[in-house]
Amino acid sequence: MLFTRRRLLGLAIASTLTACSTTPPSPTAAPQTPKLLVLVVIDGLPMRQVTGYRDQLSTDGFARFLDHGRWFADAHYGHGHTVTAAGHSVMLSGAYPQRTGIISNEWRNPATGEQVYNTGDPDYKYIDSPTAPLAGTSPRNLKVETLGDVLRTRSPQSKVIGISGKDRGAILPAGHKGTAYMYMSETGRFASSTYYMQQHPQWVTDFNTAKPADAFFKKTWAPLLPEAAYARSVPDGQSWQVATGNGNRLPAVIGDKMDAPGPRFYGNLLASPFGDELTLAFARAAVRNEKLGQRGVQDLLSVSLSSHDYINHAFGPESRLSHDHTLHLDRHLQAFFQFLDKEVGAGNYVLALTADHGFTDTPEWAITQGRDAGRFNNPPSLLAVNTALSEKFGVEKLARAFSASGLLLNDKLAAEKGLDFAAVQAAAREELLKLPGVAAVFTREQLLSQDTTTPYLEAMRKSFDPTRAAQLQIVLKPNWIFSYRPGGSTHGSPYRYDTHVPLLFWGPGYVGQGEMKERAEVADLAPTLAAIAGLPAPAQAQGRDLRLKP
Repeated sequence: MLFTRRRLLGLAIASTLTACSTTPPSPTAAPQTPKLLVLVVIDGLPMRQVTGYRDQLSTDGFARFLDHGRWFADAHYGHGHTVTAAGHSVMLSGAYPQRTGIISNEWRNPATGEQVYNTGDPDYKYIDSPTAPLAGTSPRNLKVETLGDVLRTRSPQSKVIGISGKDRGAILPAGHKGTAYMYMSETGRFASSTYYMQQHPQWVTDFNTAKPADAFFKKTWAPLLPEAAYARSVPDGQSWQVATGNGNRLPAVIGDKMDAPGPRFYGNLLASPFGDELTLAFARAAVRNEKLGQRGVQDLLSVSLSSHDYINHAFGPESRLSHDHTLHLDRHLQAFFQFLDKEVGAGNYVLALTADHGFTDTPEWAITQGRDAGRFNNPPSLLAVNTALSEKFGVEKLARAFSASGLLLNDKLAAEKGLDFAAVQAAAREELLKLPGVAAVFTREQLLSQDTTTPYLEAMRKSFDPTRAAQLQIVLKPNWIFSYRPGGSTHGSPYRYDTHVPLLFWGPGYVGQGEMKERAEVADLAPTLAAIAGLPAPAQAQGRDLRLKP
């Protein structure tokens, strides 16, 4: 059935409503295994934001897990370079980047110095959408299987679908045998790639033809609660809050000063609550049209919501804008969960919710709170290291570039010039340690050693694939960030604010209830869902079954 603008706009509006909200159903009996596994990922959501705003949550969004599900108060990533692609590679594989090979969002080939994108694959292109160089089009770089791969190997009729505002957020959880759909920020459409199919199913074409993104043109992002409710957060309009895109104050009109929807509007849409709303509308269409969990076989749906990450990057997790977005997101989740209750049946599916990483407070804000904080800028730092190495060895550009969380040295050039590479590496490490904000620098040899006592070494080891990573891996001091711009914030460290994320479960008849205070890791998610689904864990999983019992 053809989607209409009116129907899609109705879905969007419905997802913001909190009226008629009730506590989630609690059926007394459930099938032996769930018909549908649902993973919801909130890109860039630290656990402290979920618990910190608990008194302002709706009754059936995050509270579905906190009040009626099983949740882990101390859940973390075990790897040190906490970025989007790395986190998404861990969730449904149960393996750390040292095994998945997804060491970052992008890195440089150690042999050639060429850029590599985590889901980039020039053999494939987007369907009915432009494909930029290094665009994410396939899971080729993912070295391990996912839970969806296990499911489809055992049950080829099963469907595994990954949906996200970002290519990596869709492709990596979908694995090698699933299907990924990602938001195209140039067109406002959702698209798959030719890795998965040659043309879209009719329902995807219908969804895109209705131009649902355009329904948000000139729509206002206004605070959900009265001003006094945001007293715990940093006010809008701070000098360190990035003012491009939708500005840095609420209310904000999406598409303000634009004549019509276009690439800039579609890109800006992601950095607002409406980006999540649109993604969840597409997820609803997928559930309905693919009959997920309704066909007599087990299916898996992964939905990664990207907007919170963009907002935290621009304004910082301490901001009112981030606070308000968390509350809007909570209401959107409530509507989506209640849709699943009706469409699939509350006793027929299991929900899990996590994030791909946490977030660091904006350095300028941290400084006002008396913390040592700052920004590590790559280009001048590379110049400083190369200048020192040139003075010592008489050879220029012995350091190629920063790559993911490390500094890539030119070992071939060192060999050509007859230099002792160990001496070059030691000198580069020494120079890095002199730079402001650097706490530790680990060599390849340290990362491949059995040392388990040096602080942060084990975390960085779990981020280190020796075939893809730079020889020197860097850990900045707490509250320092890698940053090329004067405002906003980021993530990527082994510190608690970047590793501590939600790990929440709900499913009457499948998981129990209550807060769990024991430490857990996101690598435990895949083995746990596998046990719930009656499947073996993915082969390379390093996590454990958390044994959630009803």
